Amino acid sequence: MTSEISDTSSATGAAERATHRPPRWNKVPEVTVYFWVIKVLCTTVGETAADLLNEKLGLGLTGVSLLMGTLLAVVLVVQFRANAYRAGVYWTAVALISIVGTLVSDNLTDNFGVPLETSTTVFALCLAVVFVLWFRSERTLSIHSVDTPRRECFYWLAVLFTFALGTAAGDLIAERMAVGYWLSAVLFALAIAAVAVAHFAFGMNAVWSFWTAYVLTRPLGASAGDYLSQPAGDGGLGFGTVVTSVLFLAVILALVVFLALTRKDITERERRAHRAGVPSVTREAGGR
Repeated sequence: MTSEISDTSSATGAAERATHRPPRWNKVPEVTVYFWVIKVLCTTVGETAADLLNEKLGLGLTGVSLLMGTLLAVVLVVQFRANAYRAGVYWTAVALISIVGTLVSDNLTDNFGVPLETSTTVFALCLAVVFVLWFRSERTLSIHSVDTPRRECFYWLAVLFTFALGTAAGDLIAERMAVGYWLSAVLFALAIAAVAVAHFAFGMNAVWSFWTAYVLTRPLGASAGDYLSQPAGDGGLGFGTVVTSVLFLAVILALVVFLALTRKDITERERRAHRAGVPSVTREAGGR
């Protein structure tokens, strides 16, 4: 009897502690129109900035890759240490991972001679493996519950491979298949529209709809970036990588500042909690 009372008391105490435990905040933004606009802009910057850095710094693809990889690692450390979503940190990480994903694909093609067909297939398989491991570990691929370090690791690995896959697939279609930048952008935009119709009109699973669209925005943005920056003789408009990168970075910065001030990309519940100063246990949660 004493044992039963002790067990009951322990269970009650644990339940009370769980009830009063601070919530774990999601570390990524809500999927709004702002999310998709900034995502596409970041993919465009990833393409043009990678070309710009490779041309201007004189470090070669390998040197630029190491530099940008180091910067990305630093920003990801800051992202992981944050106890909730921070617009500036998050979107800086996305912009850098877009550049790094582009450089990974370009290194395989230009430095190691890996055919785009092969790199596209390999990146698709790597992304599939990340999704399988993520789901087996967490039983969800939802970005609405990226609230522990382990889930965040899976999330950023998936993002990296979506950018690398999108770069390889975009180059494969636009350049290797000679479809052209402008037409490639139209084709990828139509593919994204088809995913949206499948989701909203026919009930396609929200998680898979999101990740499919997420992959497709990469070649869309890359094709648009190449179309704007490449010389007219190569099928572009000839604005150059400097003008294109600066223009898109300025728009990204304006939108991120707007979101940081208005918090329009987090849930109303989190917005109220942040105003009230409710702490988070994200960093302390080592598991799910």
